[in-house]
Amino acid sequence: MKREREEILKDLANSVLNMDEKLAAQAAREAIKSGLDAYDAISNGLVVGMNKAGDLYETEEYFVPEILICSDAMYAGLEILRPHLKKESDRRQIKCVIGVVEGDTHDIGKNLVKIMLDVAGFEIHDLGRNVPLSDFIEKAKEVHAELICISTLMTTTMDHMATVIEMLKEEGIRNHFKVMVGGGPISQGFADRIGADGYAENAANAVRIAKHVCAHIATVKE
Repeated sequence: MKREREEILKDLANSVLNMDEKLAAQAAREAIKSGLDAYDAISNGLVVGMNKAGDLYETEEYFVPEILICSDAMYAGLEILRPHLKKESDRRQIKCVIGVVEGDTHDIGKNLVKIMLDVAGFEIHDLGRNVPLSDFIEKAKEVHAELICISTLMTTTMDHMATVIEMLKEEGIRNHFKVMVGGGPISQGFADRIGADGYAENAANAVRIAKHVCAHIATVKE
């Protein structure tokens, strides 16, 4: 008997949360066989599970080893779903540089945002974690990026985001890039104060915000 969408999505989420690669792959195959949209399965299944795992990490119920195994399960499902993502062949990819600021090694949230932007069709250039501030700018210039996404989970490194924006201004290239910020201690008010173009409170909203702040960019291939 064909199962309902909600049941499959629940299995996808639970497979990640419970570190079950076998279930992740099985649920992903069932999602495709049942005609579920691959992006729906990823964003409302796998990513939901990873967000819950991230919450447990924040409350110290999960630690780095558990998070890594959760990630393995997520990627097991993602590997099956990714080839079935619908591509908009008439649209060019928006280039995005993403990373966690210098002084911070927490990259779970950044990795989730990276996955969501990737499956949404952005061209991702991931700098990783503990990224020197100048690297955001140099990489963005190198790849001719339109969007810079900066993340931190620490209050002590929040001001680095403002520094990146000020560095762009000092070089006279602030208007060349849109800057998005996010992470546990970040708020819309903070983003507004430092002059960021966008703020996403979680990975699910990141794609919507990224598309909004980059709406000025021509999407039709030249």
